[in-house]
Amino acid sequence: MKTDRCPRPALPARMRVRGLPPFPLLPLPQNLSKFLAFLSLLTLVLQEAGAASLLGEREREEKIPEEGDTDASLHVGNHTLSTEDYSEVIDLSSYEELADYGDQIPEAKISSPTLPTRTNPTSTVTPRTLSPHLTMAGPTTTGQLNFQSSHDLPTCLVCVCLGSSVYCDDADLETIPPLPQMTTYLYARFNHIRHIQAGDFKGLTKLRRLDLSGNSISFIHSDALRLLPALQDLILPENQLAALPVLPSGIEFLDVRLNRLQSSGIQPEAFVALEKLQFLYLADNLLDSIPGPLPLSLRSLHLQNNMIETMESDTFCDTREHRHERRQLEDIRLDGNPINLSLFPEAYFCLPRLPVGRFT
Repeated sequence: MKTDRCPRPALPARMRVRGLPPFPLLPLPQNLSKFLAFLSLLTLVLQEAGAASLLGEREREEKIPEEGDTDASLHVGNHTLSTEDYSEVIDLSSYEELADYGDQIPEAKISSPTLPTRTNPTSTVTPRTLSPHLTMAGPTTTGQLNFQSSHDLPTCLVCVCLGSSVYCDDADLETIPPLPQMTTYLYARFNHIRHIQAGDFKGLTKLRRLDLSGNSISFIHSDALRLLPALQDLILPENQLAALPVLPSGIEFLDVRLNRLQSSGIQPEAFVALEKLQFLYLADNLLDSIPGPLPLSLRSLHLQNNMIETMESDTFCDTREHRHERRQLEDIRLDGNPINLSLFPEAYFCLPRLPVGRFT
């Protein structure tokens, strides 16, 4: 019986391999464009599936360890952090036991021989036994903090010490506190100081300015200021002084306004020896005459609001030398006094300017 078979197409010679049967050709689809589109879609799907699989694998590698795994490493980018990298672990719960500020207290009197011990589960502190009368000194600075004031505290804790300047303004002082030897400028204004003793400024060879404004000073020992070779500015307004002490020869600025200073309280020739004196302020006192003789270095003289009624013809000028001139003395204030300045014309011929005051 014969079976009708479709004749097999002949293969080209280039597709024939000796010893092998010819590979059957698949029939091509009728629409070739649809087949190619299907292959492209299949390729994209496979690529997306591969990328998603790779991303999931990376996430599993970088997944944070579980809470119970404390020794696991932490992966941050290309860096790995592990607790094994640290040689010690800081226990913050015991930090309050590490700070001991007892040595910084300037003075502490302890009545109990022992200190209480604070317990901590992570640290053990051994109690220190202290003497009942132990006094602990505070931190010291060379030349500054070893001096005790009237408050029983170091001077530079009661006052403010900045370099060689000491500021004791409005500190409720009743006496001059012990001062560092290096003190150059002292400001002790608006306190309750009443007396200046002979040794209050002993050894202060560098003191240049002394400002005691606004106290209640009624007495200054004659030796208190005399041994201050560097003193240039002495500022004493708003006190109760009735007399001036012996002044150092280097004084350039003297301010004794608003006191109770009387002419009898100024020693004869007290100012003529001050060859560097330039500014002399004696306003608002109880003076009844112009103190003199005055040094040739003087530039400003303020005597307003006193009780001056008269003056000598040679108060400012040397009447024996008519060519005498005092060009530096340009500022003289006599206003607020009962004196009539027009009665003493011969007293002004050497001055560059007439004094300020009443001329009628």
